[in-house]
Amino acid sequence: MNRLFSFDDMGTFAWAFFIVLPLTLLIHSGGHAFFAYLFGGKTSLTIGRGGKLLKVKNIEIRKFYFIDSACYYDQLRKDRRWKHALIYAGGPIFNIASILIVNGLIHANILPAHLFFYQFVYFSVYLVFFALIPIDYGENNPSDGKAIYDVMRYGKIYKEFN
Repeated sequence: MNRLFSFDDMGTFAWAFFIVLPLTLLIHSGGHAFFAYLFGGKTSLTIGRGGKLLKVKNIEIRKFYFIDSACYYDQLRKDRRWKHALIYAGGPIFNIASILIVNGLIHANILPAHLFFYQFVYFSVYLVFFALIPIDYGENNPSDGKAIYDVMRYGKIYKEFN
């Protein structure tokens, strides 16, 4: 008998949402932070929502670490629109790079073709897709695609984004 989901799948579900998804969120926010740092900005990352669990240097992990992530940065050296656009694109760039690296390592038989990596790529593609759709998720909370559009078209800069 074919089944879509059962109690036996709860372990896979748990690791997907409590390990794989936060990892892809960290890579995404790390991409934003990398480019902000590259252009001279001081950065900080927040992984999750709710009360603070742990803070290590500029990374804060919140109680619900599997829900969301955010990157914050301050003034850049030689502030330019294209630099901010590249910072906003940094999350999707890092997710795409991680997809290519994981798939390359699987094809080179360095990593096994395992469900963990399938889920990693799945969540990474999901993040890239929804990050690049140019929409507002709330007041001063644009998608990466909308932030890129706003900074290139209007010069609007967001110092905090997901």
